[in-house]
Amino acid sequence: MIPELDQHRAEIAELCRRFGVRRLDVVGSAARGTDFDPVRSDVDFLVEYVPEATPSLGAFFGLRDALAKLLGRPVDLIMASGLRNPFVRAEMERARTPLYAG
Repeated sequence: MIPELDQHRAEIAELCRRFGVRRLDVVGSAARGTDFDPVRSDVDFLVEYVPEATPSLGAFFGLRDALAKLLGRPVDLIMASGLRNPFVRAEMERARTPLYAG
């Protein structure tokens, strides 16, 4: 996992609480760390919301934008409930690193 995520763990947890996130995991190159390009790579997150806090579109993009601002780079949010393809899900599971569980 890239160091910036550990450095901002407390702020990430606060954002998760504010936006009703149950679980936030980093996936992809930022989770692996080995193929992450600090100049060009974005950070991919797999997000699960608490059942009673299903986000509006504005809240979903609000979380994405707040994470991007905090990390100083583009962020992609992927809803765990939207992962239907078993091959994509399996690939994400291989490099899934938990950041927040509330």
